[in-house]
Amino acid sequence: MDWLSDLFWGDGVAHTVLLFAAVIALGIPLGKIKVFGISLGITFVLFVGILLGHFGFKVNHEILHFMKEFGLILFVYSIGLQVGPGFFSSFKKGGITLNMLAMGIVLLGVITTIILHYTTGISMQTLVGILSGAVTNTPGLGAAQQAYFDLKGVGDSTIAMGYAVAYPLAVVGIIFSIMILRYVFKVNLAKETELLNNSSQKAEQIELISLKVSNPAIYGKTIAEAHRLIDRKFVISRVLHQKDGRIEIASSQSLLNENDKIYLATTPANKETVIALLGRVIEMDKAEWDLLSTHLVSRRILITKSNINGRSILHLNLRNNYGVNITRVNRSGVDLIAESGLSLQLGDRVTVVGDENAIKSVERVLGNQMKRLNEPNLIPIFIGIFLGVLLGSIPFAFPGIPQPVKLGLAGGPLIVAILISIFGPKYHLVTYTTMSANLMLREIGICLFLACVGLSAGENFVSTIVNDGGWSWIGYGLIITLVPLLIIGIIGRSVFKINYYTLMGLLAGSTTDPPALAYSNAAAGNDAPAVSYATVYPFTMFLRVLTAQLLILVFC
Repeated sequence: MDWLSDLFWGDGVAHTVLLFAAVIALGIPLGKIKVFGISLGITFVLFVGILLGHFGFKVNHEILHFMKEFGLILFVYSIGLQVGPGFFSSFKKGGITLNMLAMGIVLLGVITTIILHYTTGISMQTLVGILSGAVTNTPGLGAAQQAYFDLKGVGDSTIAMGYAVAYPLAVVGIIFSIMILRYVFKVNLAKETELLNNSSQKAEQIELISLKVSNPAIYGKTIAEAHRLIDRKFVISRVLHQKDGRIEIASSQSLLNENDKIYLATTPANKETVIALLGRVIEMDKAEWDLLSTHLVSRRILITKSNINGRSILHLNLRNNYGVNITRVNRSGVDLIAESGLSLQLGDRVTVVGDENAIKSVERVLGNQMKRLNEPNLIPIFIGIFLGVLLGSIPFAFPGIPQPVKLGLAGGPLIVAILISIFGPKYHLVTYTTMSANLMLREIGICLFLACVGLSAGENFVSTIVNDGGWSWIGYGLIITLVPLLIIGIIGRSVFKINYYTLMGLLAGSTTDPPALAYSNAAAGNDAPAVSYATVYPFTMFLRVLTAQLLILVFC
């Protein structure tokens, strides 16, 4: 039976795979059990890891470290791909406010740590470990250990022990703070969802309107000249000429004359200006336009050919080549105005108006074959991870700080994923992944990460709590976790009126806590927590690493 003993208690590959499979397979279903209507979800993988680690189940240290970092990279990279397209626009909608609030959480955590140092007499290196665990920030832990070693020439095991003791309950504490804010402000999730949807629709929805040209300044002008005069987002798809009753597919050179009727798409923000400068609204819906233009059809076409990825609507020149017009582009469920300079991406759905035969030809050009999107695009993913690790490993030197600061193996891949998802198509890099593929990558990553943290902390968890004063460390960790989150959470909700789902992502991102994000995503059922998480995560990661090093360098 030696083979069975080696399988469960050895350190071979089979033992490692078996242990990870057991931790994850037990943790996921146990996390679905609700207590008082609340479940920890995938976070329970962490506690199963601690339990098995306590009973002597171990994994080779180097393998454990690799799996933890690789799992974290997969998780944050898939998050970056998901939220990247809306990342920069999120700054326009309050991202600066979110980052300032996140900075407030970081600074309050540092101030709380300094106060505990002077009131309890605990060494700063131990408290920095507790701080890193209390905000679930592994890069901060590594930065503190490296800074202390460079400063003293020897390591201090209490840094890692403080982290291990504070981390497990910090995960619960961060989620608990999210729940507390929900009950303090009596948040109605259905109402928050409605407010979020209304806000999103007002900002991004497309409106289709019919106008009669009645502005003399526009008479005799081409659509291109009208665009230059108005300088607003709108696309004219069809023109009904008053003079001869002819309907044409609009092009940049189509002339607009008095009393011509036009059918256009614009956004709510631009609607009033477009109406004021073009003419007046008339009661003429799409069905009426279709009756008048029986030779024209409107159809949505899915872009599935990789050679279209990154090419602009103007560059495709479909109007001149096929006599059709793209009026709208749907990307990830959001309708965009089909401006000539808009770059198309794989997975976009474009609304095309034109002759039936012409549209069939355009379908062949654009693809319109769903099965092509089911093929995984692995090359861009691993290129992105490569670049992300490279970026995360670059040391940044700052005046007055003896040790360089790094973004780490989480911050680097996240930033690169965001940038690739936004700018990749412009360089014909296919970044499209299906939602199911993204979710699979994300869930595998977070499960591996949580399992590793649990197994590494489990061995000495109980002994530290019982014999080495760890009870007090847990209390200090919870103070560092809860106080900044609750203070800034109350300010964010009461002063800045931040949507609860966005606030969830802010709290998770300001503590760089993937389990809290996983909980927030599951509770919200939308991408709002992930967007705010990614908005504050890069800046927060930098601050966490920097402040951990500064506390060691200044107080040790």
